[in-house]
Amino acid sequence: MTNELVHQEKNELLQAIDLLKQKQWIDLTHTFGPNSPHFAGFDGAEFKTLFDHSDGFFAQQFSFAGQYGTHIDAPIHFVPNSRYVDELDLKELVLPLIVINKSKEAQLDPDFTLCVQDILDFEAEHGEIESDVFVALRTDWSKRWPDQLAFDNKGEDGNNRTPGWGLDALKFLFTERKIKAIGHETFDTDSAIDYKKRGKLAGEYYVLDQDTFQVELLTNLDQLPPTGAAILNFVPKVEGASGFPVRSFAILP
Repeated sequence: MTNELVHQEKNELLQAIDLLKQKQWIDLTHTFGPNSPHFAGFDGAEFKTLFDHSDGFFAQQFSFAGQYGTHIDAPIHFVPNSRYVDELDLKELVLPLIVINKSKEAQLDPDFTLCVQDILDFEAEHGEIESDVFVALRTDWSKRWPDQLAFDNKGEDGNNRTPGWGLDALKFLFTERKIKAIGHETFDTDSAIDYKKRGKLAGEYYVLDQDTFQVELLTNLDQLPPTGAAILNFVPKVEGASGFPVRSFAILP
């Protein structure tokens, strides 16, 4: 490759960066701490100061489950002998973004479960969902942050009442539309009522069994258009991690 071609490629890359920075960027990530909402099976996060400025520098130690705050789940989270977070390819983590808005439905019925017809209704208005995209389910559940009780939303029977994806809808998206990954605002992929019916997180297992990832506890989906944006997911390359807090953000068209 000649120096002229190398110079031209660098210019094109820098031009692309300049273009992206002219767009609006939306943070899709909750700030989390020791008192943030988390899955009931996990202990709360612990933040410890190891050294402060009187020692000459400030350093901390953090302890939390991999699936804490806005986080990414790798296939190994549910599927044995599959990929870890550090094995996800960089280009997998940058995808066109589709946002299916079911916030009104979730507000009226916390047991709302996305079905195939909901997807078809979305496509009737916005066009068929293309392949290799990230599809996010907007329920506005993130507005309950940082209230653990509001996030759990337990009914009189003591069970959570939270919206989520239906298994048939997920199968349709992955098999018929060939999407790449999904995300949502709740702790789990499945609606709580579906989990109660099946006795397992069948939707979450299905997604991760497609050798892909998902992002949970997203926020600010209400600031995104249904189509046209892109999502970027930055995550540390932790050896053998089943999941880890992620910095997810969107760039608007």
